[in-house]
Amino acid sequence: MSLKNTEMPYQESTRGSVYDALGSNEFEQLMSDIRTRARNNEFDDQQCISQDIIEKFRELGIYRALVPKRLGGDELTAAQFCEVIEEISKADGSAGWVASFGMGVVYLSALPTDTLESLYAKSPDIVFAGGIFPPQPAEKIAEGFRVKGRWKFSSGCMGADVVGVGIAPKEGDTLGLPRMAVMPANKADIEKNWDVVGLAGTGSHDLLVNDVEVAENWTFVRGGVSNLEEPMFRYPSLSFATQVLSVVGLGIARAALDELQAMAAGRASVTGAPNMGQRPLTQVDVAKAEADLRSARSFFYEAINDAWPTLEKGEALSVEQTNLLRLSSTHAARVSAEVARKVQLLSGMTGVYKNSPLSRFVNDAQVVTQHAFMGDITWQNAGAIFFGQKPLPGYL
Repeated sequence: MSLKNTEMPYQESTRGSVYDALGSNEFEQLMSDIRTRARNNEFDDQQCISQDIIEKFRELGIYRALVPKRLGGDELTAAQFCEVIEEISKADGSAGWVASFGMGVVYLSALPTDTLESLYAKSPDIVFAGGIFPPQPAEKIAEGFRVKGRWKFSSGCMGADVVGVGIAPKEGDTLGLPRMAVMPANKADIEKNWDVVGLAGTGSHDLLVNDVEVAENWTFVRGGVSNLEEPMFRYPSLSFATQVLSVVGLGIARAALDELQAMAAGRASVTGAPNMGQRPLTQVDVAKAEADLRSARSFFYEAINDAWPTLEKGEALSVEQTNLLRLSSTHAARVSAEVARKVQLLSGMTGVYKNSPLSRFVNDAQVVTQHAFMGDITWQNAGAIFFGQKPLPGYL
């Protein structure tokens, strides 16, 4: 399959790094718009981020942020990209989660170089979504594979240009190593079944593909070596896929604390007692929550900033460095969820109403912790490495 002659909804983007745009009027206006629409439940009710927001992300450079400069991208560092996702997540967790798939080029970098050049020839601003699990048997044919099946958890698929699905090459009764097959989004159908209590706006619906032929050079072995040489593509891909999701929790928790601070200002208690911000126990608890969140955030970025110079020198990361990338991500996700819940507790009955953003913050932050990348098993693996033992397969 070639995308050269396939009509794709690419748009020419305005130049400029999204990282450089942080704090600009344009960026802040978009965050304000997202925040308002999230409070009105627009994204949760429709179970996806609105297409006009996706296009604004495209214009700002979310989807070219990590693309190499030689392919027309901005080539941001891992830390810079995570900071962008964190800022978006302060406005809305679902929007941050969908924006995080601007890391799509990291997945796609295992495609053959010629395929990558073809893919990014028209624009670096490609919106990618993947449905990886479960890998579906795909018949081997002369040119590649015949792909058919259903895949779950395809976050952001409603606004994608290109999708990837997990396949297991089948020759007779033999299944080969799992691969990802890449195709234009219009080759897949979407079943809208993402009916969840948190991060509902991510639109993580099922992808359905029916007998689409995909050339072998538009597939790659999952977890295969990248064909790009920049530091981002020597960064542990599983660690980064975890980080761009766990940082969503950090943004949500910060939004929760900011909301509590705004609630306390000038708000009198209905009982005549001191308002929220004047209560000693509330002051103690919110100070602890603030310290916990800042500590988790510092550990998260410290692990990234320790790893990046190693890659810039052309060296491989140590097992210990990679372990800290994973450990700090799980820790960030868990602490963020605890902080969001603590804020809701401190808010009293106000935080239980559906129209309170605190309810959404708690639900969204809890869903981040449910992701397999942040499961309890990561604690065990991290502890095993601490004692010089091998972690379970798939951790590093």
